[in-house]
Amino acid sequence: MEATAISKIGQRAGSTARVRGWLYNKRSSGKIQFLIVRDGTGYVQCVVPRADVSPETWEAAEKATQESSLAVTGAVREDRRAPGGFEMSATAVEILGPSPEYPISPKEHGVDFLMNLRHLWMRSSQQHAVLRVRSEMEQAIADFFYEREFVRIDSPILTGSSVEGTSTLFETDYFGDKAYLSQSGQLYLEPAAAAFGKVYCFGPTFRAEKSKTRRHLTEFWMVEPEVAFLEFEGLCELAEDFVVFLVRRALERCGEDLKRLERDGTKLEKVQKPFPRITYREGIRHLQQKGFPVNFGDDLGADEETALCAESERPLIVSRFPTAIKSFYMQPDPQDPEVVLGLDMLAPEGYGEIIGGSQRIHDLALLEKRLEEHKLPREAYEWYLDVRRYGTFPHAGFGMGLERLVAWVCGIHHLREAIPYPRTLKRIYP
Repeated sequence: MEATAISKIGQRAGSTARVRGWLYNKRSSGKIQFLIVRDGTGYVQCVVPRADVSPETWEAAEKATQESSLAVTGAVREDRRAPGGFEMSATAVEILGPSPEYPISPKEHGVDFLMNLRHLWMRSSQQHAVLRVRSEMEQAIADFFYEREFVRIDSPILTGSSVEGTSTLFETDYFGDKAYLSQSGQLYLEPAAAAFGKVYCFGPTFRAEKSKTRRHLTEFWMVEPEVAFLEFEGLCELAEDFVVFLVRRALERCGEDLKRLERDGTKLEKVQKPFPRITYREGIRHLQQKGFPVNFGDDLGADEETALCAESERPLIVSRFPTAIKSFYMQPDPQDPEVVLGLDMLAPEGYGEIIGGSQRIHDLALLEKRLEEHKLPREAYEWYLDVRRYGTFPHAGFGMGLERLVAWVCGIHHLREAIPYPRTLKRIYP
């Protein structure tokens, strides 16, 4: 008999089905065994009554240990109390792959222990739910931009230039020359915007930050749109629309996963336009009133970001940061050249920045001056300057870290659980 996916098991109600998966948990009353089987699409309880099955089936059910792979055949019936709303009365149990002494037991384990077994830990119900939400967010990202006629451009991973400053670059030898792992695909998107108008890239990015906070990884995935003739206010609108779309998708399609994570969905339902907005200057004044020792020109840390969002149930857009603390390519505000036309979007509930973006400098002379001020090698950016030499145009874009979005949507504490195999300051295994 062909196997049925557990997510589709309800379609077999009143008839016989065969499922293949792994033993998530089991309990026994002596005369009846209850096997919880998962196959990646869902969970189903399989009831094995000793009086109604062959000795071989009873023995297989008895021998099956946590995470053994197995096949179960039986009658499907509706049961609202069971996981997924359906239950199987097993007539046959076959162990396909035994799992002696599975190392992750139901007891409490330390984070380091679980991270060393990340390849197994992702089988647990909560980790499984987080990664399913991540997968849905990846699909939603593609759908959002496809529906709006953006062209996907795959920016290179190996680059010869810096986007976010040289202090966090991973350097590698490139046949005798220096190359770096990409911090962002943005610089490569800007020329593509001149070719296609609306573009985005989505892929892994790397920052050699010696940070141990819950908000940082050395390897993470970032989605970055770039739009020709888009100016700052339009960029803020695009960022709002994007986040509302993603949160709505999570609520519509990840309900069971969010429930498994005990995520309060009512908080996500409040993520609607318009988002509250403040300028950096207003934010500094607000923080000073709260007793934070911050002044104009200081970067905002995690505590400051959390304090700014403390009274908001929706993401907060902070705009117009000081020119001196932002990247070389950001367009100065014509009304206030001390600040740039840039934004950070801060998620509520203490999750901090999820989006950073800006209008880009499109004046060649000004961009050349900025490169010099930032002490960046002119020769490495000649190709980038060509975008301003040949038909320059105003344009804008942002970057969103996928893991930060997933952590916020799922309500989990640390980014390391929002990616299948996290890379941190001291972790490159497994």
